[in-house]
Amino acid sequence: MRAMRLAIVALVLVWAPMASAQTADEVIEKSITAMGGRAAFAKVKTRVTTGELSIGTPAGDIAGTVEMYATAPNKQRTVIKADLSQFGAGQMVIDQRFDGTTGYAMDSMQGNREITGSQLENMKAQGFPHPFLNYKASGAAVKLGAKEQIKGRDMFVLTFEPPAGFPIKQYIDAETYLPARTIVTAEVPQMGKVEQMVDPSDYRDVDGIKVAHKMTLTNAMQTISMTFSKIENNVAIDEKMFVKP
Repeated sequence: MRAMRLAIVALVLVWAPMASAQTADEVIEKSITAMGGRAAFAKVKTRVTTGELSIGTPAGDIAGTVEMYATAPNKQRTVIKADLSQFGAGQMVIDQRFDGTTGYAMDSMQGNREITGSQLENMKAQGFPHPFLNYKASGAAVKLGAKEQIKGRDMFVLTFEPPAGFPIKQYIDAETYLPARTIVTAEVPQMGKVEQMVDPSDYRDVDGIKVAHKMTLTNAMQTISMTFSKIENNVAIDEKMFVKP
């Protein structure tokens, strides 16, 4: 009888971790649900986001503004403006566009250029209104790794492997299932290979979807903090604004 009890206990101990295990797809679906659900996302066709930013540099912080435009399934444009007069320069304007296939950047400091290579592949992997919704259609594979911690909180770690370019790591809060960090790698002109960490926070409801109102971008050279004051869905957007002028 005692041997049977031990066998039952052993069976329970073995079964418990198996029952709690999750697949990458299950974590992704729970994250989509936590953010509002597929039905709510399906109603979002465009988004306009505006706010302020601060660029941390060894010589001091630089204040500026940010405007972001997006349309389904994956067109995007980001415009950053900052006053560099304190450093003896004029206004910096970076206008980065992606029309779903090709990318182009207008940069008042480093000149205009076509966006190519891994940076372009990262843009293709984004997807709107969220990359979790259609990553399979884009040909990406995903793996669920061991849990890690960020600021004392357990995180699911998903590694997306797109058809081209570098893998993209996504960290999902194991309690709230909201995205907490993204790590992307790209080859950037004049800088080489750069790994950038993106930490979204301050999630708020916008038309039934939880959207981050703060974002911190960190790489080896600088830290950019963005605070969004206005986020609007389904705003009329001219498709021409995403193409090379």
